[in-house]
Amino acid sequence: MSKIKLTLICIGFLCFANGMRALAQENQRSFNQFLKQLNGSLNCAVKEFNGTELLNEQVFQGNSLKTKTGDWRLQLKANPVSGRPEVMELSASFQLNTGVAKASAVSVSFDFSNWNPKNYVLVPASVYNGNRYRSIGNGYEPAYPKDMYYNPDVPLTISNNPRLSDQPGSASLIELETGNAATPAMCFFSEKEKKGFIVLTTQQTRLGGNGLTIAENNKKDSCAFSVSAPAVRKMAAGFGDFHLSNDLAPDWKAGEKLKLVFRVYVFQASNIPDLLKKFMEVRKELSGANNPRNILPMSKLFEAATDICKGNFVEVPAGAYYKPENNMDFQLGWVSGMMNTYPMLALNDKKERDRVIAELDFVVKKLQGKSGYFYGGIKANGELRPEKMNADFKPLQAMVRKNADVLLWLIKHMELLKAQGYSASVKPEWENAANKLAAAFVRNWKKDGEFGQYIAPETGEIAVFNSTAGAIVPGGLAMASNYFKNKEWMKVAQDAARFYYKRDVEKQGLTGGHCGDISQDADSESAFGFLESLMALYYYTGQREWLDKAEVQAALGATWTFSYDPVFPENSAIGKLKSNMAGAIWASIQNKHAAPGICTASGDYLFKLFRATGNIRYADLIRDIQHAHAEAVNMPGHPTTNGQTGSSMERIQLSDAEGKSSIGNFINTRNSWTETNGMLMAMELPGIYLNMDQQKVYVFDHVKAEIQPGSPSGIILQLSNPTAYDASVSLMAENDRQALKPLSYTAFLNWTKVAVKAGESVKVLVDSKGVTRL
Repeated sequence: MSKIKLTLICIGFLCFANGMRALAQENQRSFNQFLKQLNGSLNCAVKEFNGTELLNEQVFQGNSLKTKTGDWRLQLKANPVSGRPEVMELSASFQLNTGVAKASAVSVSFDFSNWNPKNYVLVPASVYNGNRYRSIGNGYEPAYPKDMYYNPDVPLTISNNPRLSDQPGSASLIELETGNAATPAMCFFSEKEKKGFIVLTTQQTRLGGNGLTIAENNKKDSCAFSVSAPAVRKMAAGFGDFHLSNDLAPDWKAGEKLKLVFRVYVFQASNIPDLLKKFMEVRKELSGANNPRNILPMSKLFEAATDICKGNFVEVPAGAYYKPENNMDFQLGWVSGMMNTYPMLALNDKKERDRVIAELDFVVKKLQGKSGYFYGGIKANGELRPEKMNADFKPLQAMVRKNADVLLWLIKHMELLKAQGYSASVKPEWENAANKLAAAFVRNWKKDGEFGQYIAPETGEIAVFNSTAGAIVPGGLAMASNYFKNKEWMKVAQDAARFYYKRDVEKQGLTGGHCGDISQDADSESAFGFLESLMALYYYTGQREWLDKAEVQAALGATWTFSYDPVFPENSAIGKLKSNMAGAIWASIQNKHAAPGICTASGDYLFKLFRATGNIRYADLIRDIQHAHAEAVNMPGHPTTNGQTGSSMERIQLSDAEGKSSIGNFINTRNSWTETNGMLMAMELPGIYLNMDQQKVYVFDHVKAEIQPGSPSGIILQLSNPTAYDASVSLMAENDRQALKPLSYTAFLNWTKVAVKAGESVKVLVDSKGVTRL
């Protein structure tokens, strides 16, 4: 080769290298300009570890980095999304060109100066408002200290979870792995800047799960949100405690490369609800649409689960009831006591109706205290079960959430009996019990301005204040107001809903304290429970205010729900079944696992919200939830429990909170509440929803439905059943005028059922006369 050619090649290479360097710098400048709206900047780094101890961190300046042992190359791409100035696509490709890199991870960090510790920080299902609250204990369900009892000024108190410090002058570090999050994302809202920030990333790379780190300095005036590959945490979060993570960074050889990809949003936001709504809007934009599998028709699920419930009716010294747990004791509300009775009543079978009546008699006779509040449970021998007791305070306590369940579900039972034509079966004793309970809630509201977390059923006093444990109370009071024609209760229901919305949702971006095994931690049950209340208020008042608030609450619920189909270890139980788990719902920031469905409800209020607003994201959310539930049901060839066909369990574990060996493995027991919410979804959600005027069809069941041409008088639907089970599909059809009317609680009684055998396709005509099979 001539010297001239060699020189030209060298010049060309230098020009290319300089061009690449200039492009990388321009990309970084462009992205930093984007982040500047929040005083942010982008930094990429290589980190070297000894185990989980960080030895050094070296930041790229431009597109190259020289370490003592090797040379790295960075290719940074930042592209705006057409027509959407609030979002940019970002990718960072790292390559070790020469040398070696021992125990190293790469990271992309979004660093914010002029940080305000009052900023709302969110990691879906893990961190709400930075978890910047007083924490207690060092393990599962910590005991409450004495100062939390009978104290209206008790601060919100959580378990020992990853959190930003609430102490002045203290630095903070939250170390998570994407398996800790319902969506691999980190977000914040700045009140001062009136802007929100969301970064979406992927679950993993070839090195394993990505790390999500939030680091705040001791002055609390700067904060870094970092994504690393892989995650290298010193400690992993457990159920209210921490353990050594045993994470390891890999050794790199020359030529090895890795890419991290993101979608980053900086947008106008007036408040925390704006951030939540934006998150729900974009949460699937990086992962893309998920792929729910049609494997188990709702009718088959209902049949299998009700068979289990029928076999769990017992008569013991305490009374007669359907067992809500894996023992002979009775637990009211929460995990399906006096909730699993509702689908049994819907069977319209005399034997099961008599059993339901016996259980309602038992609950009202044995569990209601003098104040009107109910005790939370009773042992088979008749001994009342205490809840969250402290030795210094003698009166037995009960969960406020359980009492809210009693009010709502007792009235639902009475309304269903009347709708079925059995008004004579509704007993005055039940009505008196519901009346007394509603009156007790109203007394506490007038006296204390809240409902508290724990109550003393004998005296009616709030034993533990604060939290959103009363999330379902406004819904129950609204139903009671309508049932007993008491206008004052409707006013209290609305006042209470506004109070909880402003204090907890709008100001803190969380609801919590709803589960019986946590402290006042943020949890999904209160998020969905409060949505129940907001949609009840819309049903009874028709006021747009409640729909607006419900849309925010649905967005909060979405933060707890898998937005994508996570990859589980190939040899794990879920991995072997190849289950798609988008729609599984995380329990709480303490209980770091997802579960199949809402504890304990069908989530029909999401369908009602979809119907009232036309926003398909709400339909997608409840469709995802139902399909994830089906993936957890024990069926032939699809084992998930060691129980009978139709049983299910509450663990869908993507995190290593219970150890790395637990990831993707079911706990092989059954949980009554997951079976109950499955029955409720099969009942209270239509299999197919058809809007006749708009000629739009949405399918919730595990079948396919397509509108066919050929009928001038109506709509022809072709239904196909790809599953291994015969299906009886409920079909709800209406026009625009009918859709304006809020959906009643017993609407499911009027839905047409269409039989579609396994593997079969059928056609039906839907017109003003009803549904006709062709």
